[in-house]
Amino acid sequence: MTRSFCIILFIISGLTCNLYSQTKPPFWDEIETFKKQDSISPPVSNPILFVGSSSIRMWVDLEKIFEEHSVLNRGFGGSVINDVIFYADDVIFQYKPRQVFLYIGENDLPENNITADIIFSRFKSLYELLRAKLPGISIVYISIKPSPVRAQYFATAKQTNYLISSYLKNEKNANFIDVYSLMLTKQGNPRPELFLEDMLHMNDKGYSIWRKAVKPYLIKK
Repeated sequence: MTRSFCIILFIISGLTCNLYSQTKPPFWDEIETFKKQDSISPPVSNPILFVGSSSIRMWVDLEKIFEEHSVLNRGFGGSVINDVIFYADDVIFQYKPRQVFLYIGENDLPENNITADIIFSRFKSLYELLRAKLPGISIVYISIKPSPVRAQYFATAKQTNYLISSYLKNEKNANFIDVYSLMLTKQGNPRPELFLEDMLHMNDKGYSIWRKAVKPYLIKK
C-alpha cells in the first residue's frame, strides 16, 4: 500500500467520522449513556418515571429520596418537548412505567416567535402519545418554574402553565403541580435564593420545595 493511498484513506475516514458526528441528533450521546447504564445495572421494573430537562437531570437525589416508590430519573438537560417526543421510546416506553412525571416546556420558551399556544400544542402531542401507548397510567405535569434568568418569558410561562393546567383538569389520571407560585415571594417575584448562580438551575432549597410538592402525587406499588 503506497503512502499516498494511506493518506487518502485517512482523509476519507476522518471525513466519514466527522459526517457521522454532524448527523447525530441532539442528545444522542446522553441517550446512549442511559442505554449503557441500563445494560450494566438494570433499572427497577415498572417505575415511577421522571422525564424532562435539566431540572429533572440535576435532581441527583431523586431516586434516593423517593426510593420506596421505585423512582427512575431519565431527565436530559437542555431538552425541549419535541426532544422528549423524539426519544420517547428510549426514555419512556421501554421502561413500562406505572406513572410518569413530566418537566418540559421551559427550554421551549427562548425559541424565536414562540407562544404559549405553540408550547401547549407540543405538550398535547406528547400527552396524547403517552395516552396512546400507556393508556390509564397516571401522568403528572410539573409546571414551568420561574427561573430569574428567564424573567422576560414569565408571561408566556404563566400562560403555558394555565393552558396545561386547564387541559389536565378534564383528563382522567392526570395532575398538574404548580411549583411556579411556590417559588415566588409574597410580592410575586422569583426567589433567587432557590437557584444556583446561573439563576436557571435550582439549589437544594429549590429542590426541597419540589420534593414537598411532588410527594403527595406519587402512587404506591
